[in-house]
Amino acid sequence: MKKLLLTTFLALSVAAYSQFTLPAASPRQKVEQQFSMSKITVDYGRPGVKGRKIFGELVPFGKVWRAGANSSTKITFEQSIDFGGKVVPAGTYGLFVIPTEKEWKVILNKDSQQWGAYSYDEKLNVIEVTVPVLKLSEMQEVFEIALNPKDENAIDLVFKWENTKVIVPLKTGKPETVAKITEKLKEIKQIEKDAAAKK
Repeated sequence: MKKLLLTTFLALSVAAYSQFTLPAASPRQKVEQQFSMSKITVDYGRPGVKGRKIFGELVPFGKVWRAGANSSTKITFEQSIDFGGKVVPAGTYGLFVIPTEKEWKVILNKDSQQWGAYSYDEKLNVIEVTVPVLKLSEMQEVFEIALNPKDENAIDLVFKWENTKVIVPLKTGKPETVAKITEKLKEIKQIEKDAAAKK
């Protein structure tokens, strides 16, 4: 009987604690933002400063970095996007950067499934844009990637860590196509609304 009770207790304990995970040093975050007719999603690991010198030391200048921690950062566009002045088709990409003191080269790569940047292959780059480094007035302890809408057709991809901030401007890839589809959607919604009113 005691053995049965112990077995039952252990089974219940395992079931109760199986919903938990060990705290992660660089927790994963997924950022999703409605944009234009669809959405943009970024999936990345968030390392902390933890008293270290980040840019120029932990993240060396002039070398490719995964823009986060652990597995490579992934960015997904559900429609074509003007990424810092260059149009990229809808899809999921590995998001990498090559930082220097005054500017970052921000890269979209076809390989979004690798660990870190250890197997990074520049031949798989889809787009590279160079953007200036801005200085933060306050320390950013945990690495952050944000998607900040400016209007319905423009959004900023923002990186912040330590005392560094970098912004990549994004826009709808083909605004004329978006405008046509938006008009068509408005017509359909109006037809549905009129049909519902007649019932």
